[in-house]
Amino acid sequence: MAVMAFHLDTPRLLLRPPVREDFEGWVLMAADPVTMATLGGVQPRSVAWRAFVQMAGSWSLYGFGMFSVIERATGRWIGRVGPWRPDGWPGNEVGWGLISDRHGLGYATEAATAAIDWVVDVLQWPEFIHCIDPSNERSVALARRLGSTCLRQADLPAPHVQQVDIYGQSAADWRRRRP
Repeated sequence: MAVMAFHLDTPRLLLRPPVREDFEGWVLMAADPVTMATLGGVQPRSVAWRAFVQMAGSWSLYGFGMFSVIERATGRWIGRVGPWRPDGWPGNEVGWGLISDRHGLGYATEAATAAIDWVVDVLQWPEFIHCIDPSNERSVALARRLGSTCLRQADLPAPHVQQVDIYGQSAADWRRRRP
């Protein structure tokens, strides 16, 4: 699979590996205090760059990473959603983060559903988790809508140093309840 040619389509979104042109959108999201309040805090441009190339590197080295989420109606980069498994992480995660002016529109559910289908059907992950800051009510609600339950608490590895609630489910449970 050629990484740059690969994408997932949903009715309103295009999900694809990050490309250089996505960086300015990534920087805007990283500077957004609403979005970043439960994602480790606002990041300066230099830190956002490291996170951006880390995600692109995951695609290059492992064949997966979070997708850039592109709003079809505008062509605008609106966030990142998808599989993530850094060294020392508490499991195979499907995570999400969207710019705050796109919260509440159902985009996270739409994108996360497509990403979970992909990790279950293509990557063949037997289970997946979502690492959620306990104060992030929107993400907790989304995890529950997706059929995940709170499994445990965990500390994320450095440099994150954050305790999170681990929501998740098995691939078999996802297939049974798939929207």
